[in-house]
Order: sequence, then C-alpha cells, then structure tokens
Amino acid sequence: PGGWVQCRGHISLAQKDNVLQPEGDETQTEGDTVTLDCLYNSSSTNDYLFWYKQDGNNRPRFILSRFKIGQGKTEDEFKERFSSRLNSTFRSVPLKIQKLHVSDSAVYYCSSSVSVTVDLFLSTE
Repeated sequence: PGGWVQCRGHISLAQKDNVLQPEGDETQTEGDTVTLDCLYNSSSTNDYLFWYKQDGNNRPRFILSRFKIGQGKTEDEFKERFSSRLNSTFRSVPLKIQKLHVSDSAVYYCSSSVSVTVDLFLSTE
C-alpha cells in the first residue's frame, strides 16, 4: 500500500517574507473556542496566507486561505467551525476554531505564499 513521504526543502527568498507561530501546545476543553495566532512579514503588495491541519502521521490538509486583496477560500469540511480574518495592519491571520471536538487535536500550520521553508508531501502510490 502507498504512503506519504515528507521532504523538507529550503528555497532562497527574501528573509522579509515569513510567518511566526507561537511555540507550545494549546490545551482546551471540548466545546470551547480557541484562537491560534499567526503573525507574518511580507514585502509583497498582496498578502496570501494559508492554514493547514495535520493529525497523526497524515499529510497536512488545507483549511483556508486569506488574502489582503480579493477573496480567500475555506474548505467545505471546515466552514462551520473554522474562521480567520487577515489583518494587514497588525500583519496577523489568527485561526479561530469554535465548538472544539476531540478530532480537532492536531498540529496547525500557518503559511505564506512566499515561505523560506517548504514542506513537500509526495504520494508513494
């Protein structure tokens, strides 16, 4: 059976373009609301930010995107409880998760369209 192979790569881009997520775990109670912070720096005229969810050994799944100019997108399975608003003044794009489920336990990644570290997930199927 197929699986997933993770490859970490490094691309040379302006160091100004990056995201910062606080380290550490968030511990909440089922049914609560949590907000995960993400700050970014960008030298671009438009800011493109993305949130992903990775649980267990599964590949990261796209949750949503937010843009400074234009519309972002939220995947259907996350629309009801997951939301985010890009604040270009404070350069933040926090992820809000409402009515927490046990299945929300995961690692959440914030990413900019221009990122210094790139994770590639390749199917071996």
